[in-house]
Amino acid sequence: MRLDFGVTARFVLLAIVWGASFLFIKIGLGGLSPAQVALGRVALGALTLAVVLAVRRRPLPRDPVLWGHLAVVSVLLCAVPFLLFSWAEQYISSGLASIFNATTPLITMLLAAAALPAEPFTPPRVLGLLLGFLGVLTIVGAWHGIDVSDQLTAQLACLGATTCYGASFVYLRRFVSPRGEDPVVVAFGQTAAATVLLGLLAPAIAATPVHLDLPVVASMLALGVFGTGIAYVWNTRIIAAWGAANASAVTYLTPVVGVVLGVLVLGEPVSWNQPAGAALVVLGILAAHGRQRVRELVRG
Repeated sequence: MRLDFGVTARFVLLAIVWGASFLFIKIGLGGLSPAQVALGRVALGALTLAVVLAVRRRPLPRDPVLWGHLAVVSVLLCAVPFLLFSWAEQYISSGLASIFNATTPLITMLLAAAALPAEPFTPPRVLGLLLGFLGVLTIVGAWHGIDVSDQLTAQLACLGATTCYGASFVYLRRFVSPRGEDPVVVAFGQTAAATVLLGLLAPAIAATPVHLDLPVVASMLALGVFGTGIAYVWNTRIIAAWGAANASAVTYLTPVVGVVLGVLVLGEPVSWNQPAGAALVVLGILAAHGRQRVRELVRG
């Protein structure tokens, strides 16, 4: 892979924006409910992607079957995980939430092995899953015993969110990717459908009072416009230039960004087991991809 400064810059920006998303969620919760944060995020993301499509003059698909698939993806990739992460960050730090997000590739691999015949279990993948599972146990501090508290429930909610991400990626590969649609069109369809869904549910789940100030508004704009809109365009270009495997390496950097920003901006504490567990999760991802994947990453 030839190193291109423009693509490299987008890769770094993508890691920063996605890693900072958990900080933006935390700040947004200072004036909004979890459901309001999720709704604002998808609405701003859909609006941003609509502008991108308008500038590119790309028409929307008219296939009702495709829109049905995008509606399913909107639930798995946007509505439910965004709600779960926003709810969880009421009880845990933004840095810890970003660490749990790093389990997404391992959960995706587990679900893909069960649902996609072309991606069976192999010894490297089994080793990767075992290391990742050990990493999760380390992050939650399993040696302390089971304490059914809001914090534990919040951590389980984060794992529920990444499970939704994994299921959505498998669903996308099986039902949407073979159709060859423009990824930005697909992203708009997902966020727009999620906006409609959460908008319909808003009277029941997002009717609490809103308290807006500059930090809350700025965080929601950053989360929606960049973290849910522009970031997808960047990711699409990185995949086109570097390939999907190398582009996925952003997963290794986002927890670092999330934890560092949580400490520097919010003064969040970090226990030794959290970065240690994150390291095991990343090691599991590397092990699951085998030696060839590691060589590709080293070569950049």
